[in-house]
Amino acid sequence: MGERSLRGSRLGSVSYETERNTAPIERQYAEYRCEQGHVVTVPFADDAELPDTWECKYDGSVAKLVGGAEPAPKKVKPPRTHWDMLLERRSVDDLEEVLAERLDVLKSRRTKVS
Repeated sequence: MGERSLRGSRLGSVSYETERNTAPIERQYAEYRCEQGHVVTVPFADDAELPDTWECKYDGSVAKLVGGAEPAPKKVKPPRTHWDMLLERRSVDDLEEVLAERLDVLKSRRTKVS
């Protein structure tokens, strides 16, 4: 009998609470416009801080808040080149010594082959 009373009920996955006698939270609607001209309206809680950007649901680009401030530009680190990484490990004088040694090795190979 105990097995039959729970049959058809998915314990833990379905909420049996109802929304009767509850008031929905106050909302504000924000409009975002992407560069393609798409307008996306997003509901937020009345006390929520609105983000400056939102993803456009039509093309996935960045949409800006209509009437909002321009988003602050992100700091961009300049790309590190191989030369920059090499200078972190060795000084220019060290590199000139290594270059001279390698050139000597190459010159000695040429004279032996000829």
